[in-house]
Amino acid sequence: MKVLHIIGGGDIGGAKAHVLSLVKELSKHIEVKLISLRHGPFAEDAKKMDIDVQVVKSGNLFSDLHLVRKTIEDEGFDILHSHGAKANMFSVMLKKKTGITTITTVHSDYRLDYLHSFFKRITYGTVNTIALRHIDYHIGVSNQFKNMLVHRKFDSERIYTVYNGIDFDIPKKQYERSQLIRKFQLPITDQDIIVGIAARLEPVKGIDTLIKAAAIVKKQNPHVKFLIGGDGDQKKHLVSLTKSLNLTDTVYFLGWLNDPYQLIAVTDISVLTSISESFPYAILEGVRYEKPTVSSAVGGIPDLIDHEENGFLFTPGNEEELAGYLLRLSSDCTMRQEMGRKIYEKASVHFSLKNMCSTQIDIYEKIAESKRTAKPKDTGSKQCDCVLLGYYGYNNIGDDALLSSICNNLKRFKPDINILALSRHPKETQEINQINAIYRFNLFKVIRSLKNAKLFAYGGGTLIQDSTSTRSLMYYLALMYLAKKMNLKTMLYANGIEPINKNINKKLTGNILNNVDVISLREDTSLKELEKLRITNPKIVVTADPAMTCTGIPAEEVPGIFKSEGIPVGAKYVGFSMRYWKGYGKKHISVMADLADTLYDQYRLVPVFIPMQHKYVDDCKISREIIAKMNEKGYLLSNKYTVSQTIGVISSMDLMIGMRLHSLIFSASQKVPMVGIAYEPKVDWFLRYIGLEDYCAGPAGKADINTLLTLCDKALKNKDLIHDMLEKRTDTLYEKCMYNAKLAIELMEDDSN
Repeated sequence: MKVLHIIGGGDIGGAKAHVLSLVKELSKHIEVKLISLRHGPFAEDAKKMDIDVQVVKSGNLFSDLHLVRKTIEDEGFDILHSHGAKANMFSVMLKKKTGITTITTVHSDYRLDYLHSFFKRITYGTVNTIALRHIDYHIGVSNQFKNMLVHRKFDSERIYTVYNGIDFDIPKKQYERSQLIRKFQLPITDQDIIVGIAARLEPVKGIDTLIKAAAIVKKQNPHVKFLIGGDGDQKKHLVSLTKSLNLTDTVYFLGWLNDPYQLIAVTDISVLTSISESFPYAILEGVRYEKPTVSSAVGGIPDLIDHEENGFLFTPGNEEELAGYLLRLSSDCTMRQEMGRKIYEKASVHFSLKNMCSTQIDIYEKIAESKRTAKPKDTGSKQCDCVLLGYYGYNNIGDDALLSSICNNLKRFKPDINILALSRHPKETQEINQINAIYRFNLFKVIRSLKNAKLFAYGGGTLIQDSTSTRSLMYYLALMYLAKKMNLKTMLYANGIEPINKNINKKLTGNILNNVDVISLREDTSLKELEKLRITNPKIVVTADPAMTCTGIPAEEVPGIFKSEGIPVGAKYVGFSMRYWKGYGKKHISVMADLADTLYDQYRLVPVFIPMQHKYVDDCKISREIIAKMNEKGYLLSNKYTVSQTIGVISSMDLMIGMRLHSLIFSASQKVPMVGIAYEPKVDWFLRYIGLEDYCAGPAGKADINTLLTLCDKALKNKDLIHDMLEKRTDTLYEKCMYNAKLAIELMEDDSN
């Protein structure tokens, strides 16, 4: 594999460090070359690092394009990897001339790149915005940037993430604080605390926030001094702001630093105040010297900094928050040392140059493999591997988990799979799952997507039922009928089948589903419902709910959620997952309130209400009604959390009481004792399937306080027994989940009709 990197060559800061260090490390593993579109320090530094670099700068755009094209063709490069606006423009034009595969790294929010210059914004900025749309693949240097591109309707299947990395193996050069003080003639003493930042002095870097924070800090601790290394268009404004706030004895501008480490190495606290970033090298440079860090919560920085554990995060532009954290650190030497050590330990493992290089090579290999296996456009090859239909886009964590797990499981067998979901809110679905999505009720788009697909699947859930409405059943059956008429492979992927009430619905369901290729079921009771419907033609297997393969956030991250919600940290907890249903009434509210109070009185279990669905069927509302009836204090997770965060919270429970099916599925995957309240048969069926049928309180409307207390007491006493049972059972269920994915991939690869 041969990769040609191309860059404007006037780059400084993070983009320069990223490209030079990446190309240098890549050269140890693959053939790689770097083209700089101008002479200067960038190209000179590349030569000093023994990078194979070629400067292309004739003064004529077309001559330069010809020279780069000649390099591509003569040296046989497979991939053209561009960085920045000018390089992206070259990349698009060279792609048309040579057919080379193109990829670009998005180092910043391209809409904010030229805030300091209106002319550059409407010229370079506009050209870059257009060019980005015509490049084959995109790399964001943080997951936030990847999500940004998805949100702006770039193809989610062609976007990757590569975090910036730094070489932690290189010995650190030692710097003396006294040398910096003498060099810049700074009136700083040994008792002073130095807060340092090295950055371009441009609006996007938010240096004015730091200066305003300095004014707050000075009033409480005049021994904190602020050193700003860098230059830029905003310098005059920032110097003026410093004077107006009477900070000339507190804030010092050092100008451009050829070696930023002379500042970074001697600071006591490293800061970053940007209003927008990807994943800045300035953070890692401070981390390399084990500096405690306070940063605005932008880009991929929250992936490195665990707030209040190994650093502090503040809202961009909020000088009061920033000042508060600086005051805490400046007054506590032990905290500074501990946070510096912790952030170094995390970064050296997850944000190293070796990790960055390895991830980049994996991406190149995936792109090369995709190109090798792609069929010519004129063969009528399918553009989409799989169209998934489920209850997606309705703010239901259970269904979010289904889609996420199905996508992840399919990608384990086929990493380059192209998945399209039909969703109520396609933009949200795209951002969460990094796949393509369209509005489920746009019939024209749905039909067009089916024409270009290999497989149509009901992706989990209980879609085949008419207890909700006949209308929803007709919608699902109609699309399955349409898919079969279009000769697609079809599948029910780990579905639940509930009793169908109306005879005409039973007949129609039987006729359509008998033509499906494969039906996998999430538990064995659904098999009996298929038999009642006389559905025998498809291949039918009993597997497991795909959400069993979802994972939660690390346990150490859960206390942060509890703190933000005002929940006591370090207590014992009972989780409640409640919902409305047709039999809901005041009696149910009172029973659940009494249950929560009694569990606290008898077992000191703090009640935590965990909503699984927001907006359309708001679980928060019924949870608040129950809490209002309680004598003890109950707590509600009022914010909407991701699937992994929700699983992490459930894993912290000592007992889970669930009406929502996926609250119980998450509990099972985390080996948490549970009691189910069967508002629909699927709750009882799941508990039977995992061997916990004795922990079902029966129909929700008949669940009385004595029955619930007896089951809760039994679950708590048998905690270890339940854990061991689930340990054995979930391993088997995991394998069955993966078998779902294997069946789906086999259908996609089956060319027969």
